[in-house]
Amino acid sequence: MDSNFGPGSSHRSPTKALSSLGRRLVLATLLFCLFFTLAMVTWRTWLAWESNLAEMNSELGLIDQVFQDTLAHAIWEMDSESLDKQLNSVANAAPVGRVVLNVLRPGRSPETIERNRYTTGNAGAAPVLQRQLIAQPYLGAHEKVGELTIEGDNQLLWKRLWGEARSIVITQIIQSMLLAGLVMTMFNRLVTIHVVHIARHLGELAPQTLKHHLKLQRSVDRQDELSLLESQVNELQDNLHAHLERQRSDELAIAASRDQLVELVEARTAELRAANQALEALSRHDALTGLANRRHFDELKEIEFRRAVRHHTPLAVLMCDVDFFKIYNDTYGHMNGDQCLQQIAEILRDVFGRSGELVARIGGEEFVVVLPNINAQQAGDAAQRLRIALAERELPHSGSSVSPFVTLSIGVAELDPEAMDHFDQLMQRADQALYRAKHQGRNRVSL
Repeated sequence: MDSNFGPGSSHRSPTKALSSLGRRLVLATLLFCLFFTLAMVTWRTWLAWESNLAEMNSELGLIDQVFQDTLAHAIWEMDSESLDKQLNSVANAAPVGRVVLNVLRPGRSPETIERNRYTTGNAGAAPVLQRQLIAQPYLGAHEKVGELTIEGDNQLLWKRLWGEARSIVITQIIQSMLLAGLVMTMFNRLVTIHVVHIARHLGELAPQTLKHHLKLQRSVDRQDELSLLESQVNELQDNLHAHLERQRSDELAIAASRDQLVELVEARTAELRAANQALEALSRHDALTGLANRRHFDELKEIEFRRAVRHHTPLAVLMCDVDFFKIYNDTYGHMNGDQCLQQIAEILRDVFGRSGELVARIGGEEFVVVLPNINAQQAGDAAQRLRIALAERELPHSGSSVSPFVTLSIGVAELDPEAMDHFDQLMQRADQALYRAKHQGRNRVSL
């Protein structure tokens, strides 16, 4: 009993590589922080994008307010030099990527003047500001002299966005790493070292050390889960120690009566063996007639069939049925019917008593005879002897329409190894022959 408990127990599971709970917690925290960082970066980047769009749009509006009147005046005065100078000033402003000015002159086609900061185009998501240029040649007069389109600098917009996004990503990563480090440090100090101590204590337990209680090296102001685990481990050790003590006393009591129990078991075993042998014999024989029953017949039929096929020897089967037996039971009663079946069984044993011949009762009034090394003609002669032996007994049967005495209808079949590959086919042939015997008038043998 003691050898199955303790550090040297042969039933202990093989040591496996341990996976740190702290590392798993940190990994889970990092994964959470990763998803949280992705979500926060996406959200803050979208806010930065909207903020940059609004800021650039505001800058373009301010530029428009500064140059709108001067551009309209230059167009009205047809001052090309001033117009080019002011357009260049607008195009060189930091948030501007492209400027398009459509000059409207009465009687002429509109003249388009364009200033583009980039030679490859500036199409993108940057805001576009469109204004109509109105000149006031004199007080109260308003003349539309052109249309001004200012497009924001798309590259500057993306540059600002990437700068903010990089700052957001770096900030979130640093926060996540600090959080994971803090979680791992706290978990290691508060949980991991104490769990390892508990594991070592449990690994050193043996029946003789159960009284050594677990003591965690820590100071806490109030009870927590580790305190509960510590008390439960100590309580479990006390219960196990008490259980082992009771078990030792019980084993001593059992050992005192073991010899007497062994003798009693041996005696009961001998009785049971004899009963099993008797039961086995009963299970293979029909309780009424003493002949083999259907179970015993099923066990031996295939053996005889395979032996006949293997050794190329003949095999015959007789199917026997008592004629008008239901009427016999109705006329003489079931008790006399049972006695009648017992006498028929006795005749079957007398006629078929050679070694290897099997007689079995397979139904109420149905009997089967398996005859190894007997051909159909010999089996037919044996069936006639059976029918004659029964007739000599002169068992009265007033309800029979073929004889005043009990008679049998017998079907005979012989193994045909070319046409049969299992015993049931031979049984079917014998059953067909029995059917012909009944159809031809009963009290006869049909081959």
